[in-house]
Amino acid sequence: MITYPHLKNGATIGVTAPSSGVPVELHKLVKLASTRLEQNGFRVVCGDTVWTQEKAKSAPAVKRAAEFNEMMANHEVDIIIPPWGGELLIEILEHIDFKNMKNKWVLGDSDLSALLLAITLRTGIATAHGTNLVDLRGECSDETTAMWQKVLSCKPGESVLQKSSDYYQKEWQHDNPSPCVYHLTETTRWKTVSNRNVKIQGRLLGGCIDIIRHLIGTPFGDVQSFRNTFLDGGPIIWYLENCEMNTTDLRRSLVQMKLAGWFDRCSGLMFGRSSANTPVDNYTVEDVYHKLADELGIPIIYDIDCGHVPPQITFINGAYAEVKASEGKGSVLQYFQP
Repeated sequence: MITYPHLKNGATIGVTAPSSGVPVELHKLVKLASTRLEQNGFRVVCGDTVWTQEKAKSAPAVKRAAEFNEMMANHEVDIIIPPWGGELLIEILEHIDFKNMKNKWVLGDSDLSALLLAITLRTGIATAHGTNLVDLRGECSDETTAMWQKVLSCKPGESVLQKSSDYYQKEWQHDNPSPCVYHLTETTRWKTVSNRNVKIQGRLLGGCIDIIRHLIGTPFGDVQSFRNTFLDGGPIIWYLENCEMNTTDLRRSLVQMKLAGWFDRCSGLMFGRSSANTPVDNYTVEDVYHKLADELGIPIIYDIDCGHVPPQITFINGAYAEVKASEGKGSVLQYFQP
């Protein structure tokens, strides 16, 4: 049984940095995002870890975990949104208080995927993979990014539909800021390995494959136990995105996931757009996808709105979903069912 938090009007957002903090020269991004959210009726509370960054992390692991645990336990904090991802979130997992985890949203992406997935696998509490805090600093948000609020406001028993974006961002233009943060210039096109229309159904799990692969074999990556305890053995749809890996590293990671049983009873896979996926010896990412589809005998959709090439659909770990891909377009209908 999956438990779903609910985002209420006027919610208090707790901002903590369980992975990377924000260096001094970029503090303005957090302050601007906080101001925008407050203008939209939220209250924003920032922890100490947000403002520091040294040696690839915001603070020592124990301090990062303690601040997260405090915000999770604080009844005045309704949702936790870190400023962004980073590199070393995995260090804090052994210090997280999963036994006393409160039913509140945690929203983020990238390195934060490890925390999101671990929470859902260990507790059955749904978590949200989507925008991070600093990308909410714009005068406006594109339609895809802006859906985070509607999705997290969905009540248990309800459903919410998201559609593929019209355009995505090819590269950042920090010297040419956009009112909506992103420069959406390239036509979005969802693709399928079969080159046919695809429809898949199941419970969503996923995140950044660069980091969640490291949960395999740990107490924080027991997919089999999660499936038996919270899903009664039902099918899973994995959504994955590659931040930095070349194609052979991606292939190794997917084989590891397969051998670890993560793809048992998997009804389909989705892969986000990526600026990585560098071919090795003419071994392309399409080769990786085709091989995996053949091995597992399931449909694969790729170049979806997920990951480090924005914008992003808000995916809910644990939610039941119906995903469709047809003629370059896609949709994700998520049901907040137990």
